[in-house]
Amino acid sequence: MKPGDEVVIRARVHNVQRMSSRLAFILLRHQLPTVQGVPTAEDSIISQHTVQWVEGIVLGSVVLVNGIMQLLEKEVKACSVKGKEILIRQLHVISRGPLSAPFTVHADGNTKNLELQGEHSNISDRPCLANRIIDLRTTTSQAIFRVSSGACNVFRSYLDSQGFIEIRTPKLQGGATESGSSVFQLGYFGRPAFLAQSPQLAEQMCIAADFERVYEVGPVFRAENSNTHRHLTEYTSRDMEMVIEEHYHEALELILDTLKAIFEGIYKRYGKEVDFIKHHFPHEDLVWLDETPGIAIADGVQMLQDAGWTDESGNSPSPNQDLHTRDEIRLGELVKEKYKTDFFVLDKFPASARPFYTMPDPSDVSKTNSFDMFIRGQ
Repeated sequence: MKPGDEVVIRARVHNVQRMSSRLAFILLRHQLPTVQGVPTAEDSIISQHTVQWVEGIVLGSVVLVNGIMQLLEKEVKACSVKGKEILIRQLHVISRGPLSAPFTVHADGNTKNLELQGEHSNISDRPCLANRIIDLRTTTSQAIFRVSSGACNVFRSYLDSQGFIEIRTPKLQGGATESGSSVFQLGYFGRPAFLAQSPQLAEQMCIAADFERVYEVGPVFRAENSNTHRHLTEYTSRDMEMVIEEHYHEALELILDTLKAIFEGIYKRYGKEVDFIKHHFPHEDLVWLDETPGIAIADGVQMLQDAGWTDESGNSPSPNQDLHTRDEIRLGELVKEKYKTDFFVLDKFPASARPFYTMPDPSDVSKTNSFDMFIRGQ
């Protein structure tokens, strides 16, 4: 949009700043972007009374703005549209914001900035969750949902291109599918029922029914009473199953290609959203290679031992046991130093660390044809 063009936008009032009795700045937000609007009585486009009325608009109100786009000599740091502003000619309130909201989107954004600087925040998680609609209006929440949606979109698109069929599996089931200790049970018209823990068995039924390649994007439920980022009672699973012709690495390679397609799609199509998320949750961009390093777990353990890594008791990790969380994170750091990548595969897990149904390695029954994928060791 060029300077001098007429602008008509519907947006929420993000913040209002009084400069004088004849001038104010109003920050307008539409989903992610924010732009500065200027109601001024200096050029007689609007009256001084209107400027003062604008100053009293409740934050979060939906307004319809008519104005002229103009360039700025100095960028506006508080807006995502930094080099332009709207000289407001007309402004109508379509829907007034709540008068007694516990916080505003503008205040929530400032709170996250304070947290990043190590300062005390006066908005805790509880009011944000109790007023989730307001919290979802923040640019960070908006960006997170868009990135999540994009990841699912790329997942579907890539697997569709590889001959997969999307299926829908039941989420109310007559029995636990993995472990009775981590399943939610509920009543179903006088009979017990269980929330699905995984679509795996249903997908394997489809494979036996000659579907050959299937996937699902849907909720799964685990009764895991653990407050960690690795344990969730409900999450959206992106699950796939396929026929293996000769070697389990066929599945490994396809999963790797799928994940790398998601990584590339997110950074290519959702770069702005990632930048919004970085503003509140600083992090480095994900680094991955065209050829993903595949490391036998014995070699990974050797890397830890060579680095002098031990657990809290001073014990070195064993190649015959599964790695603990701290071990995996440290290994991720070592892999980044050696291979210059955040994304890698651990292969050939020991049979003692895997369920009984895992396929043994024909050349060494103490190992299995199983693998895990890691991003920064997690």
